[in-house]
Amino acid sequence: MSTAAIEITAHAGLTEIPAADWDAVACPEAASGRPIDPFTTHRFLSALERSGSVGPGTGWQPHPLVARMGGRLIAAAPLYAKLHSQGEYIFDHNWAHAYERAGGRYYPKLQIAVPFTPATGRRFLTLPGLEDTGRAALVQGAVEIAGRNGLSSLHATFCTEAEAEAGAGLGLLHRVTQQFHWVNEGYADFGEFLDALSSRKRKAIRKERETARAFGGTIRCLTGDEIEPRHWDAFWTFYQDTGNRKWGRPYLTRRAFAEFHATMRDDILLVLAEREGRPIAGALNFIGRDTLFGRYWGCIEDHACLHFELCYHQAIDWAIAHGLARVEAGAQGEHKLARGYLPVPIHSLHWFADPGLGDAVARYLDAERRATDEEIEVLTAYGPFRRGGGEE
Repeated sequence: MSTAAIEITAHAGLTEIPAADWDAVACPEAASGRPIDPFTTHRFLSALERSGSVGPGTGWQPHPLVARMGGRLIAAAPLYAKLHSQGEYIFDHNWAHAYERAGGRYYPKLQIAVPFTPATGRRFLTLPGLEDTGRAALVQGAVEIAGRNGLSSLHATFCTEAEAEAGAGLGLLHRVTQQFHWVNEGYADFGEFLDALSSRKRKAIRKERETARAFGGTIRCLTGDEIEPRHWDAFWTFYQDTGNRKWGRPYLTRRAFAEFHATMRDDILLVLAEREGRPIAGALNFIGRDTLFGRYWGCIEDHACLHFELCYHQAIDWAIAHGLARVEAGAQGEHKLARGYLPVPIHSLHWFADPGLGDAVARYLDAERRATDEEIEVLTAYGPFRRGGGEE
């Protein structure tokens, strides 16, 4: 099908696009249950806009891109004009520094992404059956917008492998990095998962969980209407502390959590450690159709191993109990390996207006891809699981 009859529009925000039209391409599977992930839904992205987490002054200016055919929205992408490279988790700072040292201007750039969310999912959102047509239209439209406005580059981060392969066929550069994910092999409970580990790793996790639970309180997993506004008050304190230490300032505003409470409680798992009814630490997760996505952690007291318990072990417990296939625990962190989270490839796509910069990045990505493949192989071999059915 030709893209000649397709109209491409970059809007000023999601308020200009009806939620039903957006979600028809973002999560058509939600007609029969949960979306595959909640991050490209209208409710999540518009919550970021309404809360001021993206928009003026943030370096993330929303310009959601849509493709229409005969007036019908057939494809869309969460597109942002970026004034920096913060909150992306697929790092291009070195490219920016090198280009600017050579006299170029790297920022602003265009980014197809879910802000502050290192979780793999579809970035080129299309009506079922129009995947090829929709992707081609969106890529062509985004590249034309970048070129017309004199922007250095276009990036689509944490896309699916299928999108990465399709994007490479459309002339974009394919990057492969890695994260650590836990995969449910049909475990009946956490104990059965532990049985799949080597004896040494199994004993280490049991000891770690005992140590964490000795903090003097209880651990609660809350979702839906179990989550109350007071829980967000506590979590905001945790989040500010983590954000100030890791990023210089928190990415999300306080209002973002109020928006999540109003529109997304059923998409959220909040794990809280409480003592005498007072939350002292917590981990925020989002719930997809078959995946639990770990996002934020924070605390107001330091207790040995409590971070590992709330973020990783409780997530596995909950995923097994609710029949989820995997846990994505966020960006970075080789410490996750010992806790059953194995390395997996992560995909992104890149385009550069300057052919010299594009050629240099292409050479870099070839070398990086080989190194990433080798690292995944090595780390997987050193993982905590038993080999050949025997103890180690």
